[in-house]
Amino acid sequence: MSARHENGTATTTPHRVVVLGAGYAGMAAAVQLAARVGRRDDVRVTLVNAQERFTERMRLHMTATGQRLAGPSIPELLEGTCARFVRGWVTAVDADARTVRVDDDRVLPYDTLVYGLGGVTDTTAVPGVDDHAYTLDGPEDAEALAGRLARLGSGTVVVAGSGLTGVESAAEIAERHPELTVVLLGREEPGAAMNPKARAHLLSALERLGVEVRGGVTVEKVLPGSVEAAGGESIAADVVLWTSGTRAAPLAAAAGLAVDERGRVVTDSALRSVSHPDVYAVGDAAAIRQGYGVMHGTCQGGMPTGVHAAVCVLRALKGKRPKPFRFGYYHTPVSLGRHDAVVQFTRPDDSPRRVHLTGRAAVRYKETVTASPWATFGRMKRMPSSGAFWPRGGRFTRVAGGAR
Repeated sequence: MSARHENGTATTTPHRVVVLGAGYAGMAAAVQLAARVGRRDDVRVTLVNAQERFTERMRLHMTATGQRLAGPSIPELLEGTCARFVRGWVTAVDADARTVRVDDDRVLPYDTLVYGLGGVTDTTAVPGVDDHAYTLDGPEDAEALAGRLARLGSGTVVVAGSGLTGVESAAEIAERHPELTVVLLGREEPGAAMNPKARAHLLSALERLGVEVRGGVTVEKVLPGSVEAAGGESIAADVVLWTSGTRAAPLAAAAGLAVDERGRVVTDSALRSVSHPDVYAVGDAAAIRQGYGVMHGTCQGGMPTGVHAAVCVLRALKGKRPKPFRFGYYHTPVSLGRHDAVVQFTRPDDSPRRVHLTGRAAVRYKETVTASPWATFGRMKRMPSSGAFWPRGGRFTRVAGGAR
């Protein structure tokens, strides 16, 4: 777009790119965009997030046990780039008017939107969860749980959900609070997606930490002081941590964007909304289909979606066709307290390989992975193209009938 001053000189109206959410995917998109734009004045990048400090979701189970973590601030991560940071809660998106409302009193217009408002724990599917259970959706939630555990003294903590978040949380609580009884329950056995040796190490570590593991349990209701399982069994609980299931923020559906049954934005192969192609969706805010199915939300997959969306935005501005996104998984690192871990290496479709790490080697590997975003963001600011390397997944990620 262009305009003219009274003296006849032409000026360019910047293309406004607004990135919503500064999680791993949103931050990657903002840093990649800003790094590639450099000092150009024809593109303006704005990143919106409710908090000024970056939330290390991969460490929230540590925050929940009272461990102090000093994550970087978002302005620090953007330092040296042209990106502008706006702190505030996104309260509405008008996809037709191309505006975003922040804190109900500010309106940000956009030409291209990168939607990265990720998922939260689904507290609506089971009665009582919203009223009587803790979650790990952010630092405030984790700190609230840490305070409750510190005051408890003795009693039983039920961790509902035997996925990776549940396993890491149960192990961390048991290690930091040996005076408490920790029960980990879920429909499946913990580590069910791992190879037998890796799963055996995980279960052995939980047993060593004193975690009572119960698979094949479906929670039907959370009550004050207990959880009620299918079949009528009541399990005593002084504290319940709910880690089972996620849902997307409702803003996308309210904006009229096409979403799936979990509220995630349905995208085309280039990560554009199928209903509004001026909107890109990244991370676990998006339902991204690959040859093996729809991606699940992880840092390893989230950051590549952010980088890919940024590259596609800039390709489109040059009149080039955005390229399809492809991603293959390569590992599943799981901490088991501060002194043990297991790393399951995977095929691109997330199925387990025979190779895995345990013990000290796994602890070092997991810590390297958890701390890697900061180095990645720093490299992208210096060398933007460095962010565009990740496993594409080969035949596992090709969609039948698609140009992939």
